Amino acid sequence: MQKTVAVIGGGIGGLSACYHLTKSSQVFKIVLLESSSRLGGWLHSTRREDGAVFEHGPRGIRPAGNVGKNTLKMVSELGLENEILPVTSDNIASKNRFLYVGGKLHKMPSGAAALVSSVARELLVKRGTQEDESVHGFVERRLGKELADFAIDSLCRGVYAGDCRKLSVRSCFPPLFRAERDYGSIVLGMAFGRTEKVAELESKLAQKSREEGWAQWSLRQGMQALPEALEDWLRRTGRVEILQEVEVQRLERTAGGSAWEIKLHDGSIKADHIISAMPAKALSSVLPPGASPLSEELRRITSVTVAVVNLEYEGLILPVEGFGHLVPSSESRGVLGIVYDSVAFPQHNRKDGQSTRLTVMMGGAWFSEVFGDPEEVREELLLQTAAQAVRTHLGVDAEPIWSNVSLQKDCIPQYTVGHWERIDKIRQYLGQHSLPLSLVGSSYQGVSVNDVIFSSKRAVERLLGNEQTHLDTLRCGRGLFTPSK
Repeated sequence: MQKTVAVIGGGIGGLSACYHLTKSSQVFKIVLLESSSRLGGWLHSTRREDGAVFEHGPRGIRPAGNVGKNTLKMVSELGLENEILPVTSDNIASKNRFLYVGGKLHKMPSGAAALVSSVARELLVKRGTQEDESVHGFVERRLGKELADFAIDSLCRGVYAGDCRKLSVRSCFPPLFRAERDYGSIVLGMAFGRTEKVAELESKLAQKSREEGWAQWSLRQGMQALPEALEDWLRRTGRVEILQEVEVQRLERTAGGSAWEIKLHDGSIKADHIISAMPAKALSSVLPPGASPLSEELRRITSVTVAVVNLEYEGLILPVEGFGHLVPSSESRGVLGIVYDSVAFPQHNRKDGQSTRLTVMMGGAWFSEVFGDPEEVREELLLQTAAQAVRTHLGVDAEPIWSNVSLQKDCIPQYTVGHWERIDKIRQYLGQHSLPLSLVGSSYQGVSVNDVIFSSKRAVERLLGNEQTHLDTLRCGRGLFTPSK
């Protein structure tokens, strides 16, 4: 029996943890602490009075795999089925994705299978012997330098806003790493590798997504509607005490070390167990001095800052239609890519007249190099850079009729080479010292919304002692660190 569980961090990870905690009678009290004035973290949408919706963080979720099914099940339980905006695999936004190389847009092959099938030499490459290597090094070795320099470089910038020459293939793309390790080939791994399906994650909504061939989905009121629905659920249960604009100063072990005292600006809270949904670096700064080995490993997990610039243009101005385009680092250090929001989700366009919504992503691992200190950068510079990218990449001469600049500081963790060892050391420390602490969120093993939600579910299941044993062997739900009971 857990008398009091404190969840620190009110993003999608913390909200999801509270959601699953409320379903158990084993928890007497649940407290959610959030340092800002709003819940939801990086899931943040602007809704204009004319019906237009703009995303400042994730803008679509994939339904595939166990983690995708888990999210859809939660969405269904929250009563959001009728709010879903699906994008099917035959939609032009799913079929058309571009790279901006040599001053021109180039259409990418549709899906990884099309990409790999064109590289027959991969089957003849010897299996690697390293325990980890960079994404670029792995792809260059197995598929060739050109693919690594352009497609994979761009992909890592689009997903992680990171440098593929530093990111870990083992941690960022575990299916590729496992395919080579288990089958000696990416192609063979894709052909014969299978992920075990978990019956408990099934739902009518997940079944519908498969039958209709969804590639991704959003919500009518934007992705922010998901954390809002979770918040509403938690408040209606009456079982969660939600504290906002409350910053944790430090964590201290109580006498005997079996519980925590959470020190705040104006008081403290005692908890039998803590689920931390804070970024790893933030957690490292509040742990007690006695946990310095844990703090050191957490500090080694760094994050990057991304500038998200939303632009709206009058009329239909795109020269091509698709999801958007990515930009390799050899073409532009600062501009990561441009999303054609109006193509994938036209339902988010304004209701009175045609317009085109775009989002320009900038910075990431190159932010300081290109724009300087994130604390001092001017919004005007970011807006000018984004508008110029639209002019150059898409040939748009018009000026935007609406814009918004969001600076998402330290928003995407960087799983650099050796990340798996850091995670292993963290796991070992928690177990050896029997800390009543669970770690969830994007800092550890999965940066997607699906990964974060699933890591919270598993953390709660293991904490309460009802986690199914076979789930431990699955790599579908990553990001759980809780001492075994």
